[in-house]
Parts: sequence; structure tokens; C-alpha cells
Amino acid sequence: MIRSRGTAVATALLLAALATAGCGLGPGADVGSVELTATREFGSVPMLERSLEASESDTVMRLLEGAADVSTRYGGGYVQSIDGFEEAQRGGHPYDWFFYVDGVESPIGAAEYRLRGGERIWWDYRDWSATNRVPAVVGSWPAPFVRGYEGERHPVAVECEGGGAACGVAREALEAAGVSVSAGSPAGAIRLLVGPWARLRSDPAAAQVEAGPATSGVFADFERRDGGYELLGLDSGGEVARGFGPGAGLVAATRRYEGPPVWLVTGATPAAVRAAADLLDAEKLRDHYAVASEDGKETPLPLGAG
Repeated sequence: MIRSRGTAVATALLLAALATAGCGLGPGADVGSVELTATREFGSVPMLERSLEASESDTVMRLLEGAADVSTRYGGGYVQSIDGFEEAQRGGHPYDWFFYVDGVESPIGAAEYRLRGGERIWWDYRDWSATNRVPAVVGSWPAPFVRGYEGERHPVAVECEGGGAACGVAREALEAAGVSVSAGSPAGAIRLLVGPWARLRSDPAAAQVEAGPATSGVFADFERRDGGYELLGLDSGGEVARGFGPGAGLVAATRRYEGPPVWLVTGATPAAVRAAADLLDAEKLRDHYAVASEDGKETPLPLGAG
């Protein structure tokens, strides 16, 4: 699903009109492989995982239709169901399909999104009662750092805000994934912020976390406690479900307005920040919106999904 239902419907109707006018997509040259994943319940229930060859005429929608049983609406511009799971009310909660390309929510519909090769496409069927917009997720690591997002490469900056040794761990994780980290923080950079929450919360993008999932897309919060902060895990409805201990770290991603994605490697204490940095690994982050780590155990967020 794209950013808002109204925009999705308008875009789909436009595509239907173009199709009626005879504007179709023909075959094109191969552009390479694309990773396609489909899950349910915030990534907790896997449905599909395939590596597919794509051509320059392929779109996200066309790739999906070739790999799964898909029903669409509005002239094929809007996904209604994948393998039988369709837009619906479940237990009083609205469910729908949302998709991410290289860890970033797409600003355009699946039928419009042309493939260039190398993308990581993730469809997820979830409850959107807390928010219908999650602008960025961590579950496609090392995307978007490796090749940028929305078809454009961006510099990558690690901003160390009192993160200590965790900053070096974060840099090493990026470099091991083939990412060249820029000096400083150049304009348009995808930023990875490393440090205790008391420091990171002054950053405008990071501060969105305290406004809740409807603003940040992050199902976590921090609460003042005993002169410091406590990491809280939220459920899919955006309600507090659990408080973590002082050593718990968090890796999450967000965006402010239409700016580049901002990743947060944080926690209440320096030890918690180090625990978060140790999460920067494809196996630990795969198909998760955000992840907390406490006592060496990873906990996907939101809590209770699936």
C-alpha cells in the first residue's frame, strides 16, 4: 500500500485510464535479480521469499503478480489481496497490504514503481489501526545504505552522539556490508545516529519517536525514569506493552517529512547503545520493523504481532 488510501486510489484510477488508452509496458532488457518477500503481522509470519530476475519494463506490481496469487482493484493499480489475504477488518482492526523498497515506504504505487535491479521488496499484511504510515523499516538491512532508495544513491553518515565503542561497531557493520561511510554528514545523507536516547532525542527526526507511531512509524518509546530513560515496547495498536531494562538497546528507522531515512541505534545507557549496535546484522533484523535487544535476546517490535 502507498502512503495514503486516497492517493493510492487516485493513482490507480490514473493508471487504469492510461491502460485504456493503450499505454502498456513492453519487454525490456534484463536488469538483474530482485529480492521479493511477503509476510503478515509486521513480518512475524513469512509467506513468500524469492529471488527473481527482472527486466527494465518490470514494476513492483508485475513482479508480485508473477510470484503470487494477487487480486487488484482500480484497473490493476492497487493490491487487494495476496494469496487470499485481503483488505479487511479483523477483530475490529483494519488490515491491508503495505510495501517497502530497500527499507523505505514507497511514495508511489506498485504499478508505477519501475525496477532497476538489486531491489529488496517487502510486502507486509498488517493492522494499521495505530498508523497507516511507517516511513522506514530496518528489516531489509543493509538496505537502504548499500544502494540508496527510490532509485537514487545517497551518501551515508554515522553520527556519533556519545555512543562510545558502539559507534565503531556501527561503522564496521556498514563497511562489512560494502557501504562507504562519508566524513561528516553531507546534505542528503542517510543518517545512522548512535548514542544514548538522552542525546539522540534532541535530533528532530529522532524526536518523532516520542510522538508515537502515527508520527514516527516506530513502535517504541522512551519514558523518563529515575533521572534517566526506560525503553518501552509498544503493541500493534500503539499502546505500551512492556518496559525493558536499562541495558536494552533499540534499532529503529524513521523519516522526517520527505527527508532521507534516519536510523537510530540507541538505548538508555552506553551498554544499551552497544547492545543495539550489535543488532546491525541481516539475520537479526530480517523482516522486522524495529528490534530491541536485552540480555542478548532480540525482540521484534511491535510486541505481540502474530
